[in-house]
Amino acid sequence: MRPELLNPLFAEVTALKGIGPALAKPMEKLGLARVVDVAFHLPTGFVDRIPRDELDMADSGKVIAITLTPVQYRFGGGARSPARVQAVDAKGNHVSLVYFGGSSGWAKKLLPLKEPRWVSGKLEHYGQDLQMVHPDHVLPLDQVESVGGREAIYPCSEGITSKRIAALAAQAIERAPELPEWIEPSLKAQKDWPDWREAIARIHADPADAKARERLAYDEVFANQLALLLVRGEARAKRGRPLAGDGRLRDKLKLPYAPTGAQSRTIAEIEGDMAQTQPMLRMLQGDVGSGKTLVATMALLIAAEAGAQGALLAPTEILARQHYETLSRTLAPLGVNVAILTGRDKGKVREATLMGLAAGEIDILIGTHAIFQEGVTYRDLGLVVVDEQHRFGVAQRMMLQAKAERPPHLLVMTATPIPRTLTLAQYGEMDVSRLDEMPPGRQPIETSVISEERLGEVVGGLGRHLAGGGQAYWVCPLVEESEKSDLAAAEARAAELQAHFGDKVGLIHGRMKGPEKDAVMARFSAGELGVLVATTVIEVGVDVPNATLIVIEHADRFGLAQLHQLRGRVGRGGGRSVCVLLRGNHLSETARARLALMRESNDGFRIAEEDLRLRGAGELLGTRQSGDMQFRLAEPDMLGALLPAANGDARLLVDRDGGLKGERGQAARVALYLFERDAAVGLLRAG
Repeated sequence: MRPELLNPLFAEVTALKGIGPALAKPMEKLGLARVVDVAFHLPTGFVDRIPRDELDMADSGKVIAITLTPVQYRFGGGARSPARVQAVDAKGNHVSLVYFGGSSGWAKKLLPLKEPRWVSGKLEHYGQDLQMVHPDHVLPLDQVESVGGREAIYPCSEGITSKRIAALAAQAIERAPELPEWIEPSLKAQKDWPDWREAIARIHADPADAKARERLAYDEVFANQLALLLVRGEARAKRGRPLAGDGRLRDKLKLPYAPTGAQSRTIAEIEGDMAQTQPMLRMLQGDVGSGKTLVATMALLIAAEAGAQGALLAPTEILARQHYETLSRTLAPLGVNVAILTGRDKGKVREATLMGLAAGEIDILIGTHAIFQEGVTYRDLGLVVVDEQHRFGVAQRMMLQAKAERPPHLLVMTATPIPRTLTLAQYGEMDVSRLDEMPPGRQPIETSVISEERLGEVVGGLGRHLAGGGQAYWVCPLVEESEKSDLAAAEARAAELQAHFGDKVGLIHGRMKGPEKDAVMARFSAGELGVLVATTVIEVGVDVPNATLIVIEHADRFGLAQLHQLRGRVGRGGGRSVCVLLRGNHLSETARARLALMRESNDGFRIAEEDLRLRGAGELLGTRQSGDMQFRLAEPDMLGALLPAANGDARLLVDRDGGLKGERGQAARVALYLFERDAAVGLLRAG
């Protein structure tokens, strides 16, 4: 239960003065539902006001603060005409204070003639004159002390200004209590960090205060690391069911190639984990094409050899059905019964699967979220494998694990390599295996970046590729044309390519119904279609070895991790594969850096580290899922420096200082609630 001293911070945001219906929507957009959200909505920059006694052309482009006296109004006739107020400084130098949007009444009220006002804003040239457009402060001289020289700039949305957020933040800080200290005293002294409440006040007053910002970021990372340690300890204390395979099924498995060293090492690690009474908690990271499916297959066979059932959870029907086809074809000669269950399965087919599962006749069940819904009963679930784990919220994984009488072993897999920093931050309670070798025969994918102005040449190259018997993907960001966006639309692009190549062009996107998608994929897999125009629905799992060309439109609008995943749809056979990244003409520096890295590297782990630097932890995986840990105060570039110290401090608390029972532990409990890792503790067990 949340400590009472935190209640003022966890009150609804309407507890702050001045928040009415008009502010509700913009506050909601910013995720500011409670007082604590406002307190943690940190400024991202600041404006330094330069105090001046007189106007000077040399200050053009700077934000100044100066005493001015309004001397004349110049208001246009139309409602949209700007309102101009001529004002002078103490030496008689002129400046025009300009308000747009028919603000003459407002201007008169703010700036009565002949009455001096303290004015702050950006000074600009307008021809030979000076002007200040929409000054940010206009105050009577007796109120000037309420405004400091440095003003924080906050992230804001339409309907709420940075200045308004600053006023709400001041109220939130007033409500913030003094909190007991959870940081180990010698570490706090060494870092010269302020107390928590002082830090939150200081960072809002001065966004450049490095010590205050570092302290707050550390607190969040510490709470996260402590939660992971507690979860790991609790998981290790639970008794599951040891599953020791005898090798009879794996020995019969006929593989097209010998496993890589990384695969053999990982399979041995998993086998060792599953033989323990403590439930396995292992994450398998593997780059595109590194052979994660073989490792998962071996884990599922170990469970089957031990007489238990395995479940494989996939994020999409396309991927679930592909896993089903691969595993059922591979394992049928071994006498292993593999079944599939998705939301599309109804009636007698579904009933037969459910009955077989409950009776123990099905050894391995593959499917989407349907496999953990109510009414799905396993006779003896011993292993849960989650593919593309970042697509699922923690609660969903827990629902699947709850299908077992005793905690099952858990293997989560991702083809989106996660930087080591983020792995420790988000999955610190798990053991991690990395497939850092490629199976023999896999060749690097040649990647080129081409301007969208050369689209005609790319279409011509696609024609030559098809004439040579090749197949290709063409990826677009949107499904259909939109007035609000200039991005290529899959439907429009498919129509244009059909005009060139006829019925050799197919289209697939997320809005299509399951059977439609399956039919198109089946035709593409069978070679009936030469080009598959698609949205990012093909990002994971689609495997057509003959497809050796992929064109990605507006590649500059995608994140690195997603580009790497999409590129991984080709290069799945033994031959040469090519990825063409079509870019726009106006690239940001970040987009330019992304595309350059894609051109020079096929290493998913290197790309992931760079993606963390360029995009930030919250967006790294291209999606935000409920249950996944996010950091609000710790910036990505701070994680590397703070994580080791936070991890060490959390271990010290657990191992030396009595855990949550001691004096510092009670303070740390407050930190868990403050940073909302209290809710995560019960859930993180599921990964």
